Amino acid sequence: MINTAIILAGGLGKRLYPLTKVLPKPLLPVGDKSILESLIMLLKRNNIKTVYLATNYLHDEIANKIGDGKKYKIKVIYSREKKKLGTCGPLSLLKNQLTNPFFVINGDILTTANLKEIKKYSLKKKSILTVVTKEINLPFRFGKVTTKNNYITRLEEKPTYKQEILSGIYVCKPEIFKFIPDNKYFGMDDLIKKLMKKKIKISKYLLKNYWIDIGQLDDYEIAKQKKEAKK
Repeated sequence: MINTAIILAGGLGKRLYPLTKVLPKPLLPVGDKSILESLIMLLKRNNIKTVYLATNYLHDEIANKIGDGKKYKIKVIYSREKKKLGTCGPLSLLKNQLTNPFFVINGDILTTANLKEIKKYSLKKKSILTVVTKEINLPFRFGKVTTKNNYITRLEEKPTYKQEILSGIYVCKPEIFKFIPDNKYFGMDDLIKKLMKKKIKISKYLLKNYWIDIGQLDDYEIAKQKKEAKK
């Protein structure tokens, strides 16, 4: 059973300056809710009972806005970093509380992911980490030329490449803590590479639902426009 999640909400959000100089990235509004509130409501709809918010930068603003979670009918507990710990290091501060499988979600994404389905999938796998991936289309700015014997055989004008990326959603089992250093800067990419090096299986779930990473100003504008279009 998975009824707990960690939302990583401690980043500086430098690529979203100047907006994030006064407001932490997870609290940026998209429609009538902030990114963080949308994630909390997603978790609630998928039967998550307790959310840990891993905070650092502008912690007080987040705590003042979200509170203890009662207004969202979900339990919110804060885990405040004293220093930057990356995207995986914050988990080490909660290892005594997390004794069952749990979600880890980046605090700068919007998605309609079916977390109930991801739960079932991950619990069936004999892996301590399930990585949720997403296929995205990356436009190429130039015309791609294919040649043979110095003759052009094919021309693709500004083709689009499909890539499978990390979505910022993970399911971890408690055994994962053996591979996460205590209170040190450590990224999810570091964890994945460490597990692969040790030949420990990592399961993958390909997300088909709506998903957007709000990492830059352009992404933020796209997210707001899509929200407006749905009204």
